[in-house]
Amino acid sequence: MKVLLVGVGGVGEAIAAIARPRPWLELMVLADYNIKRAEEVQKKLGDDKRFPAEFIDASQQESIESLAKKYNVDLIMNSVDPIFNRQIFDAAYNVSAKYMDMAMTLSSPNPSDPFHKPGVKLGDYQFEKAKEWEEKGLLALVGLGVEPGMADVFARYAQDHLFDEIEEVGIRDGGNLEIEGYEFAPNFSIWTTIEECLNPPVIWEQGKGWFTTEPFSEPETFDFPEGIGKVEVVNVEHEEVLLVPRWVKTKRVTFKYGLGDKFIGILKTLHMLGLDSKEKIKVKGVEVAPRDVVAACLPDPAHLGEKMRGKTCAGTWVKGMKAGKPREVYLYQVADNAACMKRWGCQAVVAQTAFSAVIGWDLLHHGQWKGVGVLGPEAFDPIPFMEKMAEYEFPYGIMEMTKEVAQ
Repeated sequence: MKVLLVGVGGVGEAIAAIARPRPWLELMVLADYNIKRAEEVQKKLGDDKRFPAEFIDASQQESIESLAKKYNVDLIMNSVDPIFNRQIFDAAYNVSAKYMDMAMTLSSPNPSDPFHKPGVKLGDYQFEKAKEWEEKGLLALVGLGVEPGMADVFARYAQDHLFDEIEEVGIRDGGNLEIEGYEFAPNFSIWTTIEECLNPPVIWEQGKGWFTTEPFSEPETFDFPEGIGKVEVVNVEHEEVLLVPRWVKTKRVTFKYGLGDKFIGILKTLHMLGLDSKEKIKVKGVEVAPRDVVAACLPDPAHLGEKMRGKTCAGTWVKGMKAGKPREVYLYQVADNAACMKRWGCQAVVAQTAFSAVIGWDLLHHGQWKGVGVLGPEAFDPIPFMEKMAEYEFPYGIMEMTKEVAQ
């Protein structure tokens, strides 16, 4: 398989590191606007000619198409902030390459009632073009990271193998990671974090469809496995809520994330000051987006691994009925930062995000996953994916949470 990797940040580096031992990987073009960053990652991979470094401007569709044609790639992997999704998605279609991303095209809030009704939803642009992809016989596999991605595979597995009837699918993400030496240092792209956390969260309910609520709403305490323990989680906008109901029969879908009061307070302050805006403003004759300034002021998550301690957990909580009895389970993956640094040289959050994409390539290359159109991870058989998780050193767990019913 020949892949054009667009974006060689923390997740892009982890993708390259995890894919490197795989003999079926013929070529991976490390393409980034910051060519020095691409060359830095290339150097870490050793003397391996399969990883050429190239400049790319992801805001320019022609730049993406040109590189894809130059290397005659089979698949374009989108590993940049989702503001560039449209161009990369459309470029893959134009050059007849498979497309994959870990976050779908961006949403925009309903202008008149943002906390009750959705406006443009995550992935709407891509799903509107699904028929064109089908007619061309091409596959766009959207939302295949860890969340979305692995969590969606778990939802499909629960439907197929663990439940007769599902009441709710709830993605629950939390951890106990700490970063030494920083008052505030996000362990993932702050650009994407702001987008997810400050947009109105989406919920799906049977008979009601998709609707929105206020950011950080419906706090609950979730008890995470493997020593992480109880973490408060809140509603956050995320792709799973837009993907799961398309293929999994359930009555409700939610996504909740453990942010913490301090993190939430900082995000609210950024919003209050207008520093979360993606729109450029003029500052002393220079046009700049406030959110880009915030991102530039913070440490790069790709270089925080040595200072991070702890674990992160991503997973899918499912509640329903099995054989006439209530059942609750949590399917999850826990990544330990020390283990990820030792094995991959990448911190836990980016490594955990990256491995699903590489498994996806593996399954596509070997014909275990097949399809055309715009599809989410739920559209495929979950068993081949889950069988490969241990092989890729990211094993899953299943925690039974069923409460005893009073007689």
